[in-house]
Amino acid sequence: MFIAQAYNYLHDIWRYIVGFFICLFAWQIIGAFPFGIALAIKMFKDGQGFELLEDANAIMTVFDSNLTLFLMMLGFIIGMIALYLIIKHLHKQPLLRLTTTRKKMDWGRFFFGFGLIALVTIGLTLLDYYYLNPDDYVVQFQWGPFLILAVIAILMIPIQTSFEEFLFRGYLMQGIGAAARNKWLPLVITSVIFGGMHIANPEVAELGYIIMVYYIGTGFFLGIITLMDEGMELALGFHAGNNLVAALLVTADWTVFQTNSVLKDISEPVAGLDVLIPVLVVYPIFLGIMAWRYKWKNWRDKLFGNITPPPENATF
Repeated sequence: MFIAQAYNYLHDIWRYIVGFFICLFAWQIIGAFPFGIALAIKMFKDGQGFELLEDANAIMTVFDSNLTLFLMMLGFIIGMIALYLIIKHLHKQPLLRLTTTRKKMDWGRFFFGFGLIALVTIGLTLLDYYYLNPDDYVVQFQWGPFLILAVIAILMIPIQTSFEEFLFRGYLMQGIGAAARNKWLPLVITSVIFGGMHIANPEVAELGYIIMVYYIGTGFFLGIITLMDEGMELALGFHAGNNLVAALLVTADWTVFQTNSVLKDISEPVAGLDVLIPVLVVYPIFLGIMAWRYKWKNWRDKLFGNITPPPENATF
């Protein structure tokens, strides 16, 4: 089983607690240094006061959007390096065993998850642009800025999404599951924490806390497909496809990714059915498609069953 693989390596609960906070520090503090240094230099040159730092949205507009995205992604790269070192040295665990129960990474699953969300997102966006709400969009495509964006996004966004998946659906899922010896508790905790990590996003300020239903619901969806499939390949591909298409296809002034994308959404942000439909309609359909393709069975045991450690590893 995916979670039970943790028992084959150093899985004391204190290791996961220490590892998580080290990773958090590397990601949120050390990873913010490049952005902070660049911001300080820019403010000094422009003679701006530090009151700018009180407005998160203003900070995101100080630099060109491509440079802002690059600086943001550096934090996730530093976090990924820290997590890899923690797994390797603190737990003595190969990265593959944090990824999947299979003998090697199943790239077919990765690209299926990637393609599923990418095709659906592109299709629904084009439908909305051409037929349903064409007045909500403007075309802002420019070859130069877009190509720079594409290079940054293609190289760095998959690292960002992979870091989040390895941290939540891999590291914390296995650590909490090994300690609790069941599957439902790590699913709930990691999904809520994953959603909570997005609470500082500008979307929350614009749409209200109702948007947290989407973020937490997405965490549950990614956790469910990881447990049902006994590996993270589908979740890794899905998360990468979702964020990459979002960065390249459409942006808005109130989203966390303000990019030189093809389209810009100029509609007034309102939290309505568009928050609930992905969680209550689209994600269940995706689950059905994946379950059919990969012949998932024993849902109750895979999502709510207990985990029995080997006798020699029965204590922490």
